[in-house]
Amino acid sequence: MTEKNFPLDEKALREVIKKYPTPFHLYDEKKIRENFRRLRDTFSWAAEFREYFAVKALPNPHIVKILAADGAGTDCSSLAELMISEMANVTGEKIMLTSNDTPANEFQKALELGAIINLDDITHIEYLEKNAGLPKVLSFRYNPADIMNNGNDIIGKPAEAKYGLTRQQIFDAYQIAKNKGVKRFGLHTMIASNERETETFLYTAQIMFELAVEIKNRIGINLEFVNLGGGFGIPYRPEENPVDYKAIGAGICELYKKILVPNGLEKIRIATESGRAITGDAGWLVSTVIHEKNTYKNYIGLDSCMANLMRPALYGAYHHITILGKENFDCDKIYDVTGSLCENNDKFAINRKLPKIDIGDILIIHDTGAHGHAMGFNYNGKLRSAELLLRENGEIELIRRAETLDDYFATLI
Repeated sequence: MTEKNFPLDEKALREVIKKYPTPFHLYDEKKIRENFRRLRDTFSWAAEFREYFAVKALPNPHIVKILAADGAGTDCSSLAELMISEMANVTGEKIMLTSNDTPANEFQKALELGAIINLDDITHIEYLEKNAGLPKVLSFRYNPADIMNNGNDIIGKPAEAKYGLTRQQIFDAYQIAKNKGVKRFGLHTMIASNERETETFLYTAQIMFELAVEIKNRIGINLEFVNLGGGFGIPYRPEENPVDYKAIGAGICELYKKILVPNGLEKIRIATESGRAITGDAGWLVSTVIHEKNTYKNYIGLDSCMANLMRPALYGAYHHITILGKENFDCDKIYDVTGSLCENNDKFAINRKLPKIDIGDILIIHDTGAHGHAMGFNYNGKLRSAELLLRENGEIELIRRAETLDDYFATLI
């Protein structure tokens, strides 16, 4: 079981709302730091371990600065994310650009910053060389195809995912890059998202370590690092259990010693690229009830919509909901909790058991710190909300203001 808490009491939150009207996302700095340090400690046995924070999860330089202060790098997949890293003074090989149908200007910016380039396709070698030049360090993303036969709702089956190189392409890619003069290499994969089963992470490490040995034997390349990706999940539902980081760390350490060390690869660094595991449960969407509708179902309408949190509509994802001041009330009503978009899937919850809700109540939607505000959009002309940061000293800081209509119309000519 996982207890769902909010870091402010009712009085404190109502004071925040007086200054910053709902809706807004609130993040907890202390919780973010704790989550990062837990992951870092999981791999404390691995020399020079590095976590490349997945900027896409919460693309805000204030958050990246917090994590960089504890030693995190950044995993980027766009020009904006590279620039956020730069704004947070994260540069050089603390950045990894993971290619995904990447345009030339993103490769160029990554090389300007000295980032590690992680290519997603064998054809990108020629494209990168032609449009930006080859980097000092080159990595390739491996798609193992059959590691998870059923996949999951977010990435899907690896064999059907658009990401990564096939097994044969991996060997060909390293040989091509080596022939072109690249001397430093890494290996990467990312095959699951929001995964909580220990066995998935251990199996991932096993196939990656075995592949590293085969690359050495076939191509003569001693990899500098193996990036095991992210995918560490969080318990969105109260009845779910969290990831067993202790078991994962011990299991991967054992595989490292069993597979890499006997083959002369004891200097390979371990890396990960987590987002959700660090910021996911450290964020909340705070919203106000503005309508109640009773037709064939009972609907509660909020001043937020899927422009503020897309995951329930996109993945059917569950996000726990509590009512400010009614946290201990009986959940004896059933509601669909909705937003105001002209789309029927604009729902935060469907047939959810909740306490009786009244207009003006404050709803707290939990676990929105990753892929929440970040996935916002402007359909129907809806504006994205503010982002607030609860500092460790208890102060509330505005780290992104809410969008205005002037912002929305600014690009019109």
